[in-house]
Amino acid sequence: MIVVLQFMAFCLSLVSTLFLIVATWTDCWMVNADDSLEVSQKCRGLWWECVTNTQDGIRTCDQYDTILAEHPLKIVLTRALMITADILASFALIILMLGLDCVRFLKEEPHIKLRMCYMAGFIFGVGGIPGMIGSVWYAVDVYVERATLVLKNVFLGIHYEFGWSCWLAMAGSTGCFLASIVLTCCLYIFRDARSSRYNRSIYHYGRTAAGKIYAMDSRV
Repeated sequence: MIVVLQFMAFCLSLVSTLFLIVATWTDCWMVNADDSLEVSQKCRGLWWECVTNTQDGIRTCDQYDTILAEHPLKIVLTRALMITADILASFALIILMLGLDCVRFLKEEPHIKLRMCYMAGFIFGVGGIPGMIGSVWYAVDVYVERATLVLKNVFLGIHYEFGWSCWLAMAGSTGCFLASIVLTCCLYIFRDARSSRYNRSIYHYGRTAAGKIYAMDSRV
């Protein structure tokens, strides 16, 4: 059962880490709301802004001035949170790979490999926090900004809502939390069963070896 849980956690954590990385480096955190009068789709990301013509499919992107330039707090903080989540999730994924029972690394030390899975689960849980905070806060800020303009009767011609990159960030963060639960709580539940089987095998082997020695002595 532990091998199955490890495989499930690995697949979930791999997909979640890829979601976080893709969300960080794609350009559709904000997208203009559907409008029949619009002839182009405008997407804004953490690093650049792209416009796609809906008629001929031509896509043009404008990169923001520089990383050190003055940007809105929403972009700066979301960048920092998502990069932190990417680093923690990638580091936890490497530890989890080395801690899998199917990997030959520390094959003779099952307790150490189990602790590595625990550590990976803890890091995934920590890494999911900044990812979830950054994506949810960005999405809420988009709607707050839109609601503020509506209340003030300000019409800019374009209304934005959060796009698929923001959804990917939320999904990746949620996957990190689920992987953390599987690697910590579920593995801890089945740990005692594994330890008891291991101890019984040692006890059985010890009794068998002692019986053989006793039989040899009696023959002499």
